[in-house]
Parts: sequence; structure tokens; C-alpha cells
Amino acid sequence: MPSARQGSIHLFRFAGVDLFLHWSWFLVAVFEIQKTGRYSSLTWNILEYLALFLIVTLHEFGHALACRRVGGTANQIVLWPLGGVAYVNPPQRPGATLWSIAAGPLVNVVLLPIFGVAYFLSRSLGWPASMPDLYTLVRSILTIDVVLFVFNMLPIYPLDGGQILRALLWFVMGRARSLLVATIVGLIGIAGFIGLAFWMHSVWYGAMAAFMLLNCWGGLKHAQALLRFAKLPRREGFACPSCKTAPPIGVFWKCGQCGQAFDTFVTRAVCPRCAAQYPVTRCLDCGEAHPMSEWMAAALVTAKG
Repeated sequence: MPSARQGSIHLFRFAGVDLFLHWSWFLVAVFEIQKTGRYSSLTWNILEYLALFLIVTLHEFGHALACRRVGGTANQIVLWPLGGVAYVNPPQRPGATLWSIAAGPLVNVVLLPIFGVAYFLSRSLGWPASMPDLYTLVRSILTIDVVLFVFNMLPIYPLDGGQILRALLWFVMGRARSLLVATIVGLIGIAGFIGLAFWMHSVWYGAMAAFMLLNCWGGLKHAQALLRFAKLPRREGFACPSCKTAPPIGVFWKCGQCGQAFDTFVTRAVCPRCAAQYPVTRCLDCGEAHPMSEWMAAALVTAKG
């Protein structure tokens, strides 16, 4: 995925979220805007592309604001030729993940009746004959919103549809297996997308297929790592207050001051090299951080339950 710190221009900050525009967006914009045939002047092409920019921006802010609403982290959005990327990190719970992902397509659903009413009004007012450019723009904006929604809802990881599928499976299959199934389904869908790109001789579809393949393959590797992690031996006497999972045995924590890897539950949250003390310990399963005393108390509650 594109990085907000590499080759991107900072546009503005809204609700604590920074919006960046990747430089390659301008190249594609110039290419797309120069296409002729539907409008009488270049101005309408520019307005259509700006509408695309606005819809994608609103979609990504839907992800980011929903993620922050459930207690997650979402500070950056990058817009680039293949769409937008909201860097969201929701709490590692299926419900929080589902809402963070589903909020993006829901923005398109909310916009649909607005654009739909505008389209039908333009037809009833006779714009196809009296103002054909404006009518074509309204129809194109409606089409953009519908196409973006349908495309994003395809069950292909990492598209929204694939991630929603993963979040739904998470409720019954757990974090690792749900991601594994979603990425396998995604790889099947990507294979079909690659075939479509060849059939249509579309470089654009090929680029999207390559992007999806790289991210889906990364998700598959992550799922395999999570499955291996889930099989690690667990330490008795401690449990995460959030997810009630016992921590793994091993040097999986790293000192932020000296870089020493250590088992924080053996040293009681103190680095064995530089003696740095950590007031909270992060759970490697759900990502939440709690004081060591709460880990011990949660284990007692779990054992009694």
C-alpha cells in the first residue's frame, strides 16, 4: 500500500485524520480528464473527476471515523490512482473490525438516494435535451457511486467485501482461521479478476489485480503466522483483561529503550538489561494494554469462572 510519508502531499486534517494525495494520482487524473467524447468541454471532465475524488474521500473517512468511534487508531488516509487507503487499526475484536470496514460502503449507500434523486429530477426536467453536459455529469456521479460500492463489496480480500467476510467469520472461527478463509476466497476471486483483465486487455484491471494479489498474499501469510502463534504454550497465572487469553511463553516483548527482547511476565514488566519499567503490558492476541496487576486479577477471575 502507498505510504503517507513517501511521495504524498498533505492536503488537510479533519477530525484528527490527515488526508494525503499520492503524486501518481495527478498522472492518472491528467490522463482521465483528457478523455473526450461525452462532454462538450474539458471543464465537465474535471468536475467528474473531482466528484470521484470527493466520493472516495468520504468513503475513506467513513472507515477512519468509524474506527476511531470504536476505540481504534485511524490517523491517515492516502488517495492514489487505485482508490483510497484508510490506515485503520481497530481493536482486535470482530465487532469493532466489522463496523470499521462496513462504514466505508455505508457512506456510498447513504449517498445513493441523494444522487439517485438528482438523476431522476434531471430526467424529468428535460436536461438530456436542454443541458446535456450537466445531465451526463449527474448520471456519471450516480454511476461512480454505484460502481464503487459494488466493486468494494466483492468478497475479495483486501477489498471491503473480503474484510467484511473475514469479520463475520471471526465471530465463529476466531481471528486466525477467519483471515485464512477470507484470503483463500480472495485468491480465488483475484484469479477470476486476472482472467477478466486478460479478456478485456485492460492494463487498469491488471494493475488492480496485482495490488489485490499482493495484499491478499500478505493477509494469507499473516493468517498462517497467527495460527502458529495460537499454538504456542501459554503462561498460567495471567490473562488479558480484555480478551481473557493467557499470554504466550517466550521473549515476545521488546524494550523501547535498549531493544532487549524479554518475557515481560517473567520480569514483571521490567527490562532485564536496562531496568526500564513498563506501566502497562500489551496483549499480543488482542492488542489491548493493561497493568500487570490487572493481568493477574483477570487470571483469578477466569479460573474461578
